[in-house]
Amino acid sequence: MKNRRTFIKQTTALAAGSILLPYCSSPKKEESSSLNTTVEKTKRNIGVQLYTVRDQMDQDLEGTLAKIAEIGYKEVEIAGYADGQYYKRTPAEFRKILDDNGLKAISAHYRTGRVLTEQGGTLSKDFDQAVEDMATMGQTHAALGWLHEDERSLDDYKRLVDMLNVAGEKCKTAGIQFCYHNHDFEFWDVEGTIPMYHILDNTDPDILQMELDLYWINKVNLDHVEFFGKYANRVPLWHVKDMDTNGDFTEVGNGSVNFKSAFDNEELAGMKHFFVEQDQSDDPIQSITKSFGYVSENLI
Repeated sequence: MKNRRTFIKQTTALAAGSILLPYCSSPKKEESSSLNTTVEKTKRNIGVQLYTVRDQMDQDLEGTLAKIAEIGYKEVEIAGYADGQYYKRTPAEFRKILDDNGLKAISAHYRTGRVLTEQGGTLSKDFDQAVEDMATMGQTHAALGWLHEDERSLDDYKRLVDMLNVAGEKCKTAGIQFCYHNHDFEFWDVEGTIPMYHILDNTDPDILQMELDLYWINKVNLDHVEFFGKYANRVPLWHVKDMDTNGDFTEVGNGSVNFKSAFDNEELAGMKHFFVEQDQSDDPIQSITKSFGYVSENLI
């Protein structure tokens, strides 16, 4: 898992009431020219992908989650589920830790299990149990987080479509939306086919949606707004991750990714939640603190 990765702003809080959650007690104000009134618009919650702080989670899970909450994050996406446990805690135990810190697990990442067959809780093994655990955690989303190097042939991608449809149906039955999280390799040509488009074009939008990693789609020089247009209302989750001049990971706002264009087009994408992420950092806590500051001051 070494590597992982804008539509018009809502004009009223009522129009977005089902997806916008309060971030702070000081809402923005917008002037409505048609009604000539002032309307309140609350900020979104900011989420973080826990893969960013994976080492810290291993060393001090409770302390790390407390620090995340102190920074101001309200939502998390999990990258540590296996064999019916989240970071070696039962679903009930891990949810209590999150609850105690005012955090909510929106989503978690899963594997296919086609290569790493010994692990439970993958799309291939004990996925029914994984779905039950998602429900216990109160997750609204789940995502296939990464494909092993040995499952990226064209035939692999074609077989993957069936697997994603089955997993998506199981999640849908539990009221959970299944998604696909991209890296760069899904946009590489494989025998004349772009795997990412093949996957999305051959699955039901109600069954499989998209978690778009803004770093990785920019890494392959594609326009995320064009992607939103191609798959409108099908991109409910984003990874907000920046790229420095060397093409490496950096704090949000320090690099070249045009996040403003993404957030200006969040309705087109159908975005509901986003997670700050930085795959590599010498000081992950400091990095997610800087990223939180930029996002809260400039993007939401």
